[in-house]
Amino acid sequence: MKKIILPFLSCIAILGSSYAQRYVDEVFTNFTVDNNIQYGVNYTVVAASLGIPSVPTGTDLNQDGTPDIPALVFDLYQPDGDTETERPLVIVLHTGTFAPIIANGNPTGMRQDAATTAICESYAKRGYVVANLEYRLGWNPGAATQALKGASLMKAVYRAIQDTKSAVRFFREDYENGNTYGIDTSRIILSGQGSGGWVALGYATVDKYEEITLSKFLDVDAVTGVVTALIDTTEIGDWDGYGGSMNMENNPGYSNEVHMVCSMGGGIGDLSWLEAGEIPMCAVHCPTDPVAIYTTGNVSVASAGLITTDISGSYDVMAKANMLGNNDVLAPVNAGSDVYTLAAQAASASAEGMMDFEGNTVGTPVDNVFPYVTGTASDASPWDLWDEQFVEQVSLAQGNAAGYGLAISANALLTNPDMGPAKSAAYVDSTLGYFCRRIVRATNLDGLSSLEEFTVLNPLLEVYPNPASDVLVFRAKEGIIESIEIHSTLGEKVLSELNVSSNMISFSDLNLKAGIYFCSVEIDGQMLTKKVIIK
Repeated sequence: MKKIILPFLSCIAILGSSYAQRYVDEVFTNFTVDNNIQYGVNYTVVAASLGIPSVPTGTDLNQDGTPDIPALVFDLYQPDGDTETERPLVIVLHTGTFAPIIANGNPTGMRQDAATTAICESYAKRGYVVANLEYRLGWNPGAATQALKGASLMKAVYRAIQDTKSAVRFFREDYENGNTYGIDTSRIILSGQGSGGWVALGYATVDKYEEITLSKFLDVDAVTGVVTALIDTTEIGDWDGYGGSMNMENNPGYSNEVHMVCSMGGGIGDLSWLEAGEIPMCAVHCPTDPVAIYTTGNVSVASAGLITTDISGSYDVMAKANMLGNNDVLAPVNAGSDVYTLAAQAASASAEGMMDFEGNTVGTPVDNVFPYVTGTASDASPWDLWDEQFVEQVSLAQGNAAGYGLAISANALLTNPDMGPAKSAAYVDSTLGYFCRRIVRATNLDGLSSLEEFTVLNPLLEVYPNPASDVLVFRAKEGIIESIEIHSTLGEKVLSELNVSSNMISFSDLNLKAGIYFCSVEIDGQMLTKKVIIK
């Protein structure tokens, strides 16, 4: 390869601003937590096994002064020592298959899970206000038919969406009455983990009656032929949490609007729910996830078998969201060269051709989804973390026999055999490193008003020809090029030139394989990026 350094040429003023470090990386050392802040009350079915399916949250069934049915509350995390008075709000939605821990057959499933609290802490250290939300649980995996199982699970997701919307309205009402929590209500993000990912994606996409009365969401009586909607809005209320004979309206009169959705292993009930003009979204997901399919297929639970069919996971959801243009605002991040984006692109390349849990072939790489290829065939949530003794204590408190909680933990290790603090921390870091760059762009925390403005963020730099073959030229329109690095989509560094000290440099005889490459060019201390195609 030959390089030629050329003299200074023309200049142009730079517009826009560089990425804000806050909200991308952890810039605070400490955080504060306020626990059990109530945001609403509603009917729950979590006590259905006791024969009392419709009781309000916060109910004290044993009359001992302690609510046996969890209230609708959240734990609030804030960066300690923050001087900002209005910060973006991240609402974190925990995992758990819409049933309490242990009862769901897992050692996780509550907002106090180790991974969930670690996610909240890391968001707070990045400068966000974080609401770790409790939403209603309860469904019937032992229902007599698949249709009834599907209806029960769908209602659980639906109730959780209603609760999350109640929480968003709670914060907007508080903002209008003094802003107790220092929230910027123009920047509200949902970050869902496992089941919480389903809630977040459903929140962003379910907004009309027709979407919950598709043919697969209807039950036809085999004898009478009578068609019944699996979700009866006259009973359960609408998707915003209004109406319904067995629904309590919380914080009415305020907007439900959110501005970004981040999903960890979630999915949606039907791809038709996605429509142009909906909010940006991104995801992380294991392609071999045995519960939430990566492409489109079935939802199955080990203890209950097949629950429902033709749901779509992160790969198909992001492919359609991208196609509709909903994620166009994220394009500059996907063209960048941060380590998380490069890692996601490398993982997407390696996942192409893999078989998901149902045998569907994963297609070409898709932006805005980071596939976690862990090497464990049935891995679903490599970020999970639990303590076996704590799980045993929770199990005993639920009235189970000694050793039952330990058996639950041991069974979970079959799909996460190397579970531990280091692994969990690594996946939490990768997840938030990937999410936060996209949150910053989607909510304009980088100070750019539009995609057009972002495109002029690099007027300092020209890279041509593009596409290229053997020759590639970098020209600084203003300032001096200090260094250049080029990476493949697999994250491999294929070219590095330090101490350039010129406004132009030309490389010939590149000898690079055909494909997409990412160029990082430092000009007067500012790092700029360009995507280049090699023919």
